[in-house]
Amino acid sequence: MTFNPTRRGCIALGLASASLPPSLATAQPAPDAAASRGAAASVILVNAAARPGVGLSGAWRYSIDPYRDGAEGFHGAAAGKGHRRYDDVDVETEMRDDPSALYEYDMAQSPTADLPGAWMGHDPQLRHYQGLMWYRRDFEARRAGSRRAHLRIGAADYRTAVYLNGVHVGDHEGGHTPFAFDVTALLRDGLNSVTLGVDSVRSPASVPPPVTDWETYGGVTRDIALIDTPATFIDDAWVRLAPNGRIVATIVLNGPDRAGRTVRVRIGGPGMTLEGRTDQNGEWTGSGPAPRGLALWSPEAPTLHDVDFEADGDRLSDRVGFRTIAVSGEDILLNGHPVFLRGICLHEEEFGPDPARIITPEAARALLSEAKTGLNCNFVRLAHYPHSEIMTRIADELGLLVWSEVPVYWRVDFANAGTLATARAMLADNIRRDRNRASIILWSVGNETPVGDARNAFLTTLARDVRALDDSRLVTAALLTERDRRNGVTEIRISDPLVAELDVMAVNTYNGWYSDDPLDALPAMRWRSDFAKPLIFSEFGADASAGFRDPMRLRKFSEEFQAEYYRQTLAMAESIPFLRGLSPWILKDFRSPRRQHPVFQKGWNRKGLVTETGRRKQAFAVLADHYARLAALAPAAPGDPGFRTPRRRSF
Repeated sequence: MTFNPTRRGCIALGLASASLPPSLATAQPAPDAAASRGAAASVILVNAAARPGVGLSGAWRYSIDPYRDGAEGFHGAAAGKGHRRYDDVDVETEMRDDPSALYEYDMAQSPTADLPGAWMGHDPQLRHYQGLMWYRRDFEARRAGSRRAHLRIGAADYRTAVYLNGVHVGDHEGGHTPFAFDVTALLRDGLNSVTLGVDSVRSPASVPPPVTDWETYGGVTRDIALIDTPATFIDDAWVRLAPNGRIVATIVLNGPDRAGRTVRVRIGGPGMTLEGRTDQNGEWTGSGPAPRGLALWSPEAPTLHDVDFEADGDRLSDRVGFRTIAVSGEDILLNGHPVFLRGICLHEEEFGPDPARIITPEAARALLSEAKTGLNCNFVRLAHYPHSEIMTRIADELGLLVWSEVPVYWRVDFANAGTLATARAMLADNIRRDRNRASIILWSVGNETPVGDARNAFLTTLARDVRALDDSRLVTAALLTERDRRNGVTEIRISDPLVAELDVMAVNTYNGWYSDDPLDALPAMRWRSDFAKPLIFSEFGADASAGFRDPMRLRKFSEEFQAEYYRQTLAMAESIPFLRGLSPWILKDFRSPRRQHPVFQKGWNRKGLVTETGRRKQAFAVLADHYARLAALAPAAPGDPGFRTPRRRSF
């Protein structure tokens, strides 16, 4: 194998010439899961940040491509020379040496932006841009014997084509899960160039479809790195506490020598070691009784243990909490004891007047701390898509229970097999990335989706996928309800057939905001369920423009209306005997292009309890006080590994 260290050199690999994948050229979804994930389908790279490598976040060149000139010619053919942003060529040198050469781009002289961060943060003119954007960065690399190199992108919204030194190495669909490609054979000793074509445009068959209630945030929104591993490495590693009181560990190796390898898991603190050999597929699962006195993870005591996963020639370290989560009748049990979820919803959007989905540890801690210490929460719903791994790791540290979900939202094309394949791939990527996070207790498979045969089959498939991938957590979805008037009383009924596939019911309720109900009528509403399962109010809320006051008329968008809405909705909630959690909508005001009232919204959803810059509204104190009272009434939950059924308790 011959490598040329110059930028213009070709790599003698006998590969076909690069061309843009049809998914970017036409902005259509991939036909199946394998196509949508490209080469990433066989690489998980769990806990990639713990591995050695070259960080590629930082300054990148970018080039806007609204007419997809770099993707296809104007007659529909492949893009020609002089238009392909991904070609391994020094444009200035080519045009200087050949006066007849024509290039209508030059990535080397294009503007720069710091990644990760959505492109609306690059330039104010990109605030509402939807389309194709090209990113390029040069970096130095050295080949190291038999070791492997993987180009990993934490997330890019929505479709991404990846090129290394001008060669197309893979594609990915989905804006919120990581993807990686083995680029060992394409690396050169010396200077290399990586190009990303990121397309934010979604189709009716995408997940989510084009119409949502949040900002798209097109671009590369999580870290990029070149990850170094041995030829055979630990690709997936997972350890958990099973309901039967045993520690269970799973290791999956990737590489030519994955079969019959000795693997082990060492857990610090209790000093426990599990060991075994992989099967012919490189997989091993083993278990042992939990050590006596094992400190369990909980919101009150978020204990994390140092864990080392080892295989001959490879080692991967993590910090993992051990806890159980289960349901018993209408109760949710954490470590065998009933828990009421005092929560709040969050979007992945940092505090500040001009957020660009730049979630640093400091940004994540600011959001989650406002929930934990400001609102007295023990629970957060991370809506409506997988959030950054930074968020879930800090939730582990702070002691916040987490609802995590995929963007199966509103008008998904439930009858489309390709859409289902894309959703299944997203769900699997999300679960595999975060299975070691003790904070996550709920995987959600959908939000506000209309009941129907195709939808029911679609979400049932996802729910069963969750159980196959992770039997240590609960399955839920945010459902719609039926409403009727009986004997002068408003009755709200949960009858969705999907509940049969779920552990926990959840509904979004906006009585008094998206209805004309007087607020003082809410406490008298009666809730009925066809299922003996716990319920979470996964959303409720009302907009308030901070500083707008109208105490006499309780006018919508006033702070007084929002505060009273919370008082009356919380009073309604207290009358529901099977309610076991709340996650109102939402912690902070967030960008939403569909919200265009010229005075109160201006492109922001104003249901936040704080503004985008963190200013608290009147309703903040209403919820914080309510949660403080619930916390004081919460049953004791000693940190022991016993799993007894608790006595019934009213919350």
